[in-house]
Amino acid sequence: MTTNAQPKIATLSLKPGNPLTAKADALVVATTSDGKFSIVSELPKGAAAKLLKALLAVNATGKKDEVVRIPATGIADAQVVVAVGLGTMKQGVSQETLRRAAGAAIRTLAGYKKVSLALPANDSGDAGAILEGAALGAYAFTDHKHATVASGKSPVAAISLFTNNSRNVEFRAALERARVVATGVIFARNLINTSPLHLPPAELAREAKTHLSGSKVKIEVLDEKALAAGGYGGILGVGQGSSRPPRLIRMEYQPRGATKHIALIGKGITFDTGGISLKPPASMHEMKADMSGAAAVIATIRVIHDLGLPIAVTAYAACAENMPGGGAQRPGDVVSAYGGRTIEILNTDAEGRLVMADVLVRAAEDNPDVVIDIATLTGAAVVALGHRTAGVIGDDVVRDAIKSSADRAGEEFWPMPLPEELRPTLESQVADIANIGIREGGMLSAGWFLKDFVKDGLPWAHLDIAGPAYNSHRAWGYTPNGGVGFGVRTMVTFIEDVLAGAVDV
Repeated sequence: MTTNAQPKIATLSLKPGNPLTAKADALVVATTSDGKFSIVSELPKGAAAKLLKALLAVNATGKKDEVVRIPATGIADAQVVVAVGLGTMKQGVSQETLRRAAGAAIRTLAGYKKVSLALPANDSGDAGAILEGAALGAYAFTDHKHATVASGKSPVAAISLFTNNSRNVEFRAALERARVVATGVIFARNLINTSPLHLPPAELAREAKTHLSGSKVKIEVLDEKALAAGGYGGILGVGQGSSRPPRLIRMEYQPRGATKHIALIGKGITFDTGGISLKPPASMHEMKADMSGAAAVIATIRVIHDLGLPIAVTAYAACAENMPGGGAQRPGDVVSAYGGRTIEILNTDAEGRLVMADVLVRAAEDNPDVVIDIATLTGAAVVALGHRTAGVIGDDVVRDAIKSSADRAGEEFWPMPLPEELRPTLESQVADIANIGIREGGMLSAGWFLKDFVKDGLPWAHLDIAGPAYNSHRAWGYTPNGGVGFGVRTMVTFIEDVLAGAVDV
């Protein structure tokens, strides 16, 4: 079976003039809870007074994350007005607040085709955040629906941000960046939401080829025979219990004049049963999201290409299906990772680190300046940080730079340590290393495992996105239920920071 994960996003534009008279189905304005409830969008005084009165009548407060919809009759030419709360503005409004507000408004307007945004964009950064959030809010995954798709509400198709700076060069650049980044995130979301029946490793590789077609990104796919010939024992071991064999996708972007080189590695477990160490059945269907890291790096390298950033990027997606078939690896097996280091398998559900180990060694042969790996690696990360925050482990400089980039991108990361006392818990009696340590601090010992396969002196960070990669709870802001596409925006921003000299690698 084949699928089509290629992204379609809402049309984004910047427009001058009066948003109240624009030809649109809905108008979005911003409100605040400072002092007394007020409207902070730039509107004619008379219309603003009418709108304020109407919103007060339905008890709008302007609190952060509030979304209130009222009829636009007598106020604007649109059918409805949506007021999104920004909360307090005493210390200004962050770009992430604007991003979430735009996304929340657009998400609730499914069924309307054209939407005008009258949200405060004081600079190009604000404009970019608003447009990015709006584009991400206009998302729905319907590829597997048939009989019910016609009865559903289609996401918003066209979004216009009204601003006096509609022709400003920096604002236009911000619009283009928002479009490119949102396209990447939505591609990742589509892959994550795709049924695992439709997305075995070979099909994931085909989707990567399709997504990168027409670009200058070179792609190479190693099948099971090439993996065996190359000595990729970690990937092969994880995939050997499935009738659908593993793949390693290598993507290379080498623009002329590039002086820096970034390696990205993504975990691509297209479905994770836990193997012989079987997972509990509850919520196992969500393990289709265990390839979120692979989706993120495929999306990111295309974003870097489309933004025309003068930096070399080599991305790897290590793809396998972890099944408990008759040929599956067993607890007690010893496998040889790429490069020869041996691993004792104590738990077949600690499989992500096995496929990552192969590629961490292989990626060093490309001589990158820094390597970033991203994976839905440990349930311990969710226990420690919850469902909205990812952990970042690694060298202090890179780890802290990732955190800084993530803060600006609007993704929540928290720096985690590598306590030295945890490394001995990975020692094996029969191999060079065991694939699990003690239960306590499981995210951190997993970090130590990965670090063992990183070339000495190579700057590195590991992003454990097990919590925020898949949203099994209610939608919020620009984040839908299901696949999130988490990590793409952080990695793009980090690479931009490397180019800007903000990261010393």
